[in-house]
Amino acid sequence: MVTVGGRVNRGPAAATDNRRALLAAARRVFAERGYRVPLSAIAREAGVGQGVLYRHFPTRLDIAFAVFEDNFAELEAIAADPGPDAFGRLWVRLVDLTIEASAFVEMVVDARDSLPRYPGAERLRALVATTLPPARQAGLTDASVTVDDVLLAWRMVFGVVATAPDRDQVRTAVSRAVSLLRLPGDRPGR
Repeated sequence: MVTVGGRVNRGPAAATDNRRALLAAARRVFAERGYRVPLSAIAREAGVGQGVLYRHFPTRLDIAFAVFEDNFAELEAIAADPGPDAFGRLWVRLVDLTIEASAFVEMVVDARDSLPRYPGAERLRALVATTLPPARQAGLTDASVTVDDVLLAWRMVFGVVATAPDRDQVRTAVSRAVSLLRLPGDRPGR
């Protein structure tokens, strides 16, 4: 084995651990510094060289998509758990993810331009379309709220997150905006 700076280079055996470290680092760094953060910062945070990052993820979109898929998997799991409260749980988590990781909304916008066939918007629409009717039928959401209304509200939440002058006040501003929309998750102090 080759040693570098006192560390053992495990070569291909480290690939899985490196990928996992890169994804965890990307999630943190994108959330803290935004989508346009230098990729070298992600590699440094993961404790690997840039070559390792590019071997796993040749482009910024590649690493962002990999992290974003974890978000979608979480939302899909919420939607798969039946019940009239699924929409409320989905909405609350979608808002939280937007606050925690607004960089990923930037990524979706970027992907729309460079990858017009990316199905992210359709996937999100399907999640809302699946969970909203039972919530309306149970009286948990206003009967007039449509899927398009929910997606518009989500884009509005992103606008609040992206334009907040003080990052420490984002949750308060989003909570106010959501309460004006009268969708689930408008609990004070969120």
